[in-house]
Amino acid sequence: MMNGVSTVDQKIKHKSIFNKCHQWEEAAQAREAGLYPFFKPIEHNIGTKVVIEGRELLMAGSNNYLGLALDPRVQEAAKTAIDEYGTSCSGSRFMNGTLVLHEALEYELADFVNKESALCFTTGYQTNLGAITAVAGRGDHIISDKYNHASIMDAIFLGTGLHRNIHLHRYKHNDLAELERILKRIPRNTPKLIITDGVFSMEGDIAKLPEIKALADKYNAGLYLDEAHAIGVIGKTGRGTTEYYGDSNLADLVMCTFSKSLGSIGGFIAGDEGIIDYIKHYARPLIFSASIPPANAAAARKSLEILKQEPERVHRLGQIADKMINGFRDLGFNIGTAETPIIPLVIGDTEKTFLFWKALFERGIYVNPVITPAVPPNRSMIRTSFMATHTDAELDMFLEIAEEEAKKLEII
Repeated sequence: MMNGVSTVDQKIKHKSIFNKCHQWEEAAQAREAGLYPFFKPIEHNIGTKVVIEGRELLMAGSNNYLGLALDPRVQEAAKTAIDEYGTSCSGSRFMNGTLVLHEALEYELADFVNKESALCFTTGYQTNLGAITAVAGRGDHIISDKYNHASIMDAIFLGTGLHRNIHLHRYKHNDLAELERILKRIPRNTPKLIITDGVFSMEGDIAKLPEIKALADKYNAGLYLDEAHAIGVIGKTGRGTTEYYGDSNLADLVMCTFSKSLGSIGGFIAGDEGIIDYIKHYARPLIFSASIPPANAAAARKSLEILKQEPERVHRLGQIADKMINGFRDLGFNIGTAETPIIPLVIGDTEKTFLFWKALFERGIYVNPVITPAVPPNRSMIRTSFMATHTDAELDMFLEIAEEEAKKLEII
């Protein structure tokens, strides 16, 4: 304090660019009320359980769908890669950062999704950012489902800035009639790209891909499919939305992350060889970022191998999804249109959503509260997600506790 003026007041007075930061109080108020749910440091990870603040909790909010992030075989592959290549490639893929390990992984990924070629990025977010901004150029049209992941929307917004006049159209979630109305308005020979998640990250439902593909063909549009929450989750052998519908040719470009089912971090885009080669030379997030570290590439590669060898993990995940969808629905929860192990408990009221999160946390269950802008207004929810390694006893305990706490808050 100087002359009655606080340090904060001085910052606000002299550096007004930071005014909004110093004046923002929402997080502080939530912390003071004991309702702040974010950035909880995990002290120990033990499969379906985590230790937070010295307490063991059931993890029901992870995207580690197949449990491979803790598989000893995956861990050993990562350690071996460090021994062979070090901890970093110290450069971008474009320069000195391409390893034979990257190219082997890309070959196996392309084969897995039945495409000619694949290209790995350092994160899944960068994959969407790089691939979409490379493919979509000046005057092109992008038609996007309104519930698509934020990385898709950020890629479109960045592309609009880079190319000035990319035209963005958004259609209501899984609304094929509105999608067709938009496509009808765009001249047939004008370049256009439909983008959709395969499995939607908040709603847990599945894109109507065959119908979207039919419209794409009818109106001469490309089709870009984000499989971040689909590969390893749906399809008989975990190959995602195209396998779920029984046709591997339902998308022109297939994107996925490694940070969900593949026990690592990174991402890839797959498609025709000419398209991928073009993206390789025009994707700024690829060219100007260091490449995926050796340990992460090796972990993803080993996870992919296990996924191919052990499809029973995918089958178990499907059984768990059915159990929890039916369990929550029977208890009276609003789970929207969930069809997968991503199951939202839609509450609507933001305060009640945080209170429910806190009640579950205190009872030993870790879940994720989701509020606007991540979801539309009045659709605040608890996002639950499950792993193939969860036991029936753990799932039954969750349902029992969720019922008790939801009734106290008059959610059900």
